[in-house]
Amino acid sequence: MARFRRFLCLLLCAALAAPVLARTEAAPRPVTPRGPLGADEQNNIAVFKAASPSVVNITSLGLERELFSRNVQQVPQGTGTGFVWDAQGHIVTNFHVIQGASGARVTLADQSHYPAKLVGVFPDRDLAVLRIEAPASQLRPLPIGASADLQVGQAVYAIGNPFGLDQTLTTGIVSALNREIESVTRRTIRGAIQTDAAINPGNSGGPLLDSAGRLIGVNTAIYSPSGASAGIGFSIPVDEVNRIVPRLIRDGRFVRPALGVAYATQPFNRALGLPRGVAILRVQPGSPAAQAGLRAFTRGERAINAGDVITAIDGEAVASPDDVLNLLEQHQAGERVELTLWRGGSTRKERVTLVASEE
Repeated sequence: MARFRRFLCLLLCAALAAPVLARTEAAPRPVTPRGPLGADEQNNIAVFKAASPSVVNITSLGLERELFSRNVQQVPQGTGTGFVWDAQGHIVTNFHVIQGASGARVTLADQSHYPAKLVGVFPDRDLAVLRIEAPASQLRPLPIGASADLQVGQAVYAIGNPFGLDQTLTTGIVSALNREIESVTRRTIRGAIQTDAAINPGNSGGPLLDSAGRLIGVNTAIYSPSGASAGIGFSIPVDEVNRIVPRLIRDGRFVRPALGVAYATQPFNRALGLPRGVAILRVQPGSPAAQAGLRAFTRGERAINAGDVITAIDGEAVASPDDVLNLLEQHQAGERVELTLWRGGSTRKERVTLVASEE
């Protein structure tokens, strides 16, 4: 034990005898001047500053019964993005953001929030319109652009609330045009814009902007095995949005224009060896189609009686009922379209007035 104590004493003495390193003064390093921001950076900042006050956070609400009191209350069930459409408080978002909800709450960029009323939905295009009672001074509608003249390679900006992180800006380019995506009703949405701007869960319903800060699309879907951004996102083109939203505000729903007929699917055409087009299975009595002389295929005693096959609408070829519906939806009830019809080997054209669908 005495030997161990002697060893510790020697160590302590050696430590005390060691020279003490002198401490030097230290100060923060000087900041290197950055210089002016690049033109692209300045535009990114300008677009975000101008557009972000128009982007809102949408919380969908569901009903839940308390365990002990058994009272029913509204609780958050999901979040998404939307944007201010006009000074009357209309908010545009995706239908799937509020699908199945009992209510919704809209939070503006200044963090004020308002209960939202449902104005109208069009699930076939995954669009919905809400309305909030907010002061006009807090409502900043986005400027509307065009999607018909977009070009692959154009710069785009997406603003939204991915994973609940509000007011997030991502940038990219138009990666492709005229893509086809599937809506929640399994109807095809044609003309979708593909972009590599990062779009994640929570971005749905938010705006896609061009470099001038104009709305060119509504972000609606991503293609990703993991569910997160993989650089492939899709937006509903603004030309479609600008056609549908005013009708939802006016009518509370999208009043689908119709011919007054029922359509067959492609297996029917193949079974009968019919040309490419959409065969008519039923003509509603008294409808414009009936007045124009359109005839449905019917079953006779020994064979199928020939009816009409719609091969084109206003000169644009159709191959499925989905094609017909997409073309008719570009019109309104009361307008006239020209049908190219095939029957028994001969072709003719008829002009038919559209009526409001009963759906």
